[in-house]
Amino acid sequence: MSDKLFQFLEVPRRTPRSVPVAIRVLGYGEIAGDFTAAEGATQAGRCIDCGNPYCEHACPVHNYIPNWLKLVQENRLFEAAALMHETNPLPEICGRVCPQDRLCEGACTLEQGNFGAVTIGSIERWVVDEAFRQGWRPDLSAVRESGHRVAVVGAGPAGLACADRLRRAGIAVDVYDRQREIGGLLTFGIPAFKLDKQVVRTRRAVLEGMGVVFRLGVEVGRDLPFDALLEGYDAVFVGTGAYTYVDGRLPGRELDGVHDALPFLIANIERLLDDAPPPPMLDLKGKHVVVLGGGDTGMDCNRTAIRLGAATVTCVYRRDEASMPGSAREVGYSREEGVQFLFNRQPLALLGKDGRIGAVRVVATELHDDGSGRLAPRNVPGSEEEIPADVVIQAFGFRPSPPAWCARLGIELDASGRIRVGGAGRLPFQTGHPRVFAGGDDVRGADLVVRAVHDGREAAASIARMLQRIEAPAPAHA
Repeated sequence: MSDKLFQFLEVPRRTPRSVPVAIRVLGYGEIAGDFTAAEGATQAGRCIDCGNPYCEHACPVHNYIPNWLKLVQENRLFEAAALMHETNPLPEICGRVCPQDRLCEGACTLEQGNFGAVTIGSIERWVVDEAFRQGWRPDLSAVRESGHRVAVVGAGPAGLACADRLRRAGIAVDVYDRQREIGGLLTFGIPAFKLDKQVVRTRRAVLEGMGVVFRLGVEVGRDLPFDALLEGYDAVFVGTGAYTYVDGRLPGRELDGVHDALPFLIANIERLLDDAPPPPMLDLKGKHVVVLGGGDTGMDCNRTAIRLGAATVTCVYRRDEASMPGSAREVGYSREEGVQFLFNRQPLALLGKDGRIGAVRVVATELHDDGSGRLAPRNVPGSEEEIPADVVIQAFGFRPSPPAWCARLGIELDASGRIRVGGAGRLPFQTGHPRVFAGGDDVRGADLVVRAVHDGREAAASIARMLQRIEAPAPAHA
């Protein structure tokens, strides 16, 4: 057996050097640096190619991780980038925003052996960034145009992944989105310190180079009837996401100074895109901010509030730290930047005076087994307390926002508003309308970016399979 398989014994896990906390909280730049080629190859060389790649199984898109780590180790950068794209249409984005600690790196054999997982996510983002800088682009030279056309509604990760795969199948694609930029929550929800917006713009240029056409600032159902898409295209993919934020129905939620997470994050990103001063809702200088919720959106709110000058930021979560749904990495970053966590606390009410928020009443909780498969919190009588707050941000999660035309077209929804897909007699991700497919958060509910990418990729495969049975229209004559 080659000594190379034992490099992990002498080479410790390393991540790219990050921006010091005192500097990074002053702005919105990405906090992680880049590997050099030598560093990337060295870290890739820690992979033991264990034969049963748990990392690959744990990845929702089943990336060929050991294979491209070997290519990186051999300095075959372009081949590594091409192999990454075989399974993941957005690897440089997933390399930044995936919770690798809960997915591929958490399943790494070295992590299980307490040697420290291979730095899969950091290598993934570095490879694609560097390949793009050096001029690599997806090779579509062997693609033959099918003559079919598909409309994609929503330029979020599911829609972008679907568009990528449709073009690789020779299918013309128009992507419609109501926003002025592509990306959906990649652009307007995830803060720039996690995902620089130039990364999304670069991906747009790559997709346009593949022949994808973006029709932005167009809201289907308002500016363009959905029926027009059915008339003008052979199929439609719907990836409209989950933008309806969950209302915790706390008494006092109408008070000034109480905000929902998504409008708060979007307002900050909009003003950064426009290079504009903060609107009043973002005036947090010297204020005591309380964030309610323990997911990644809550962490985004925590860290954004710090950058907006909050005097203190306290994150309240009703379960313990081990039960938090978000990435442990993001919790760690929040702590580094000064966020205080208050675990096992259930918000009861928002308290105010003269119409303005002043405190959050909470009660202590304890976890118990209620038979649901996840420990549930229950309130501890007599443990109520009040947390002073000048601003409260509610980050309780999101639900799908199904378009109004779904019911009219025979597209079924479940009780929570998610679009039903697949099932008996249907292709994967095919809705009740045979020419309409859907995926991502409007099918799953609010979930990971990488799972939306998976859905878009697989929906494109189903669309291509369906269109193979349909004769393409004759080309129009000039």
